[in-house]
Amino acid sequence: MVKLFIEHKIWPVKGTFRISRSALTEIHTVWVTLQSGTHIGRGECRPYARYGDSVDSVIHQIENIKAKIEQGLSLEDLQSLLPAGPARNAVDCAMWDLRAKQAGKPVYELLGVGAPKPRETAFTLSKDTPEAMAAAARDARQYTLLKVKVGCDDSLECVQSICKARPDARLIVDANEALAGNFHDFYAAVQDLNIALIEQPLPAGMETDLPRGTIPICADESLHIASDISKLKDLGYRALNVKLDKCGGLSAALDLMKTARKSDMAIMAGCMVASSLAMAPMMMLESFADYIDLDGPLLLAKDCDNGIVYDGPSMAPPRALLWG
Repeated sequence: MVKLFIEHKIWPVKGTFRISRSALTEIHTVWVTLQSGTHIGRGECRPYARYGDSVDSVIHQIENIKAKIEQGLSLEDLQSLLPAGPARNAVDCAMWDLRAKQAGKPVYELLGVGAPKPRETAFTLSKDTPEAMAAAARDARQYTLLKVKVGCDDSLECVQSICKARPDARLIVDANEALAGNFHDFYAAVQDLNIALIEQPLPAGMETDLPRGTIPICADESLHIASDISKLKDLGYRALNVKLDKCGGLSAALDLMKTARKSDMAIMAGCMVASSLAMAPMMMLESFADYIDLDGPLLLAKDCDNGIVYDGPSMAPPRALLWG
């Protein structure tokens, strides 16, 4: 018999986290805990308004299937019972954690993938003025892969200022759908800069004319599940930002990454801003990822207990006390 517990958690942010569509000083997440005898499994999700989710809607979805979970719902049946999204993610990850605890084996063995290794994570710079972002880039000098949040105003100036301040750093430029008015000009202007990826420049569903230059364009808001990949590749995307809260958990993320590999798409293991508990499951799949962007806890004023250890840009796999 399994007991299900649901908690709403609030995490204060270091300063303010700004992207093109919002500015946040705290992050709201939902924790799911599954208890079976002496074994406990946990999962965390971050409901995101961009996809029509809220803390209340996620809790409601999970409560609706509480009886089935407590009666022994399988991971396989969960996939069809809840849609791709944060509610399924939290339950899916808690189920994997509980399964590992019961089996006395790490999750990566149960998944049939290699043991996770320490990886370099990108570090995110919030959207700000060109001068402020250049200063933030200098302050983040230990990080050589910077994720740069830009919007419709001053996007080119921000990127140029950061590149001037940090010529040693590679950039992932993340517009969160905000460059619809000027993306072709922006793309042409940054070709000679040290940019690894440009992430989701146009609104999802409006990518009718993506340029095919030397810098790969990465899908984020446009990507949710494995069946999206073929269409995105046809549109001109060459990289994918895989997030557990979008695809609906570790089970779906493994399928998505395997499909991406077969489609010759670059993979970024990404996250919503949340605690280390939300990062831990994705680290099980780090071997599939060309880029790691799992810096969520670094952007919080406080992390959960037994959090992931970050040594500058190097991110360690989660400890058993945290997850997996």
